[in-house]
Amino acid sequence: MNEQARRRPSKTYRRPKKDPVRILAFEALRAVDERAAYANLVLPPLLKKAREAGDFDNRDAALATELVYGTLRRQGTYDAIISACIDRPLRQVDPPVLDVLALGAHQLLGTRIPTHAAVSASVELARVVLGDGRAKFVNAVLRKISKDDLDAWVERVAPPYDEDAEDHLAVVHSHPRWIVSALWDALGGGRAGIEDLLEADNERPEVTLVARPGRVSADALLDTLGEESGLPGRWSPYAVRLTEGGEPGAIDAVREGRAGVQDEGSQLVAVALANAPLEGTDTRWLDGCAGPGGKAALLAALAAERGAHLLASEKQPHRARLVERALAGNPGPYQVITADGTRPPWRPGVFDRVLVDVPCTGLGALRRRPEARWRRRPEDLEGFAPLQRSLLREALKAVRVGGVVGYATCSPHLAETRVVVEDVLKGRGGPAAEAEWVDARPLMPGVAALGDGPDVQLWPHVHGTDAMYLALLRRTA
Repeated sequence: MNEQARRRPSKTYRRPKKDPVRILAFEALRAVDERAAYANLVLPPLLKKAREAGDFDNRDAALATELVYGTLRRQGTYDAIISACIDRPLRQVDPPVLDVLALGAHQLLGTRIPTHAAVSASVELARVVLGDGRAKFVNAVLRKISKDDLDAWVERVAPPYDEDAEDHLAVVHSHPRWIVSALWDALGGGRAGIEDLLEADNERPEVTLVARPGRVSADALLDTLGEESGLPGRWSPYAVRLTEGGEPGAIDAVREGRAGVQDEGSQLVAVALANAPLEGTDTRWLDGCAGPGGKAALLAALAAERGAHLLASEKQPHRARLVERALAGNPGPYQVITADGTRPPWRPGVFDRVLVDVPCTGLGALRRRPEARWRRRPEDLEGFAPLQRSLLREALKAVRVGGVVGYATCSPHLAETRVVVEDVLKGRGGPAAEAEWVDARPLMPGVAALGDGPDVQLWPHVHGTDAMYLALLRRTA
């Protein structure tokens, strides 16, 4: 054998193929994990950059979006399945490897991508971002996963419902156990309701627009979109639902601020406060936790129709700038300030209507921010509790006697909703508030299944909205 033959490798090295869609999805998942970023903030600039580079068309963007959100929503289920396919604890697997495995598992179990394509594409991704050695591990694990469908795997890795109902639901529906327990307590009822809720959390939410009064009507917005692109809202008179694939940023009314992207539940909260019955003056309104500005923009538009003035206050400067952007062009008088609602700069008793949409765990918006379910911890509730009570107490001080306060959260957790209101009214942890409940249900006309009142809890599986909570209180002294 000559020298050249001896040096020739037995197997020719093949450079891994770069798949822009899956590389982008991997980068988004790494940002969510490493920087505690949110996918809805990370993904759009990545997609924009890919489009500008000529790497992506609309189908590529749709696939990348499905891979990122689908993987995050089903992370708990996929982790249980991956754990059953490896010989070490999951925590000993490097996070980038887990991301590639989860992306592969979602393609195999949660999409219609053919098995061979899902495995080969995931292994190629692993070769690009992890190297050949770990790509072999990815290949071995995904081939094990590919032997069964999702239903068969879930039956294998989830404990029986009769033995541990909460753990069963946690694995089947990919929610942490403590969140399953908290949602079940808030919802009440039996198995069907909680399963419907958990399933709704794993569905892609509709994009809903709000037509801001005085600037554009819902009918005019619908006419602009056409029947193929827009549908009327279910509950809010200002809502327009985009059909699948609709891009809000391409709509003139959204770019010009005459309309905005806003969940219908958030619209209902703002409208209910605006329509709560009052006696006497109705000229000064306050949004005490205004960032990022969706409810403030709708309140400002409603206030302008009545000649009222809105003061929008936000503690964080960067969020206050978002509020200013949302309110820009509002026809009526308004002011945006950067201030702490627990130490307010305004005098007490000067407002007719006050909204405090308080900081919370965000468990009501898990459809939109699926990664939040893995990031939140039960102890977070203790951190929010003093702030929520303080904001409500100050809101009740800010409103005049006979005026109305709306306490809102994007969480259905009882510790963030009715418990907070009852504690403030009964003086637990501070002086009792001189206020009474206002029944919020009549202020959401046509909305079904609002419960026994006087407060309102909306649900994704019942109303198609985020799980917004609203309590209305009238100051009595």
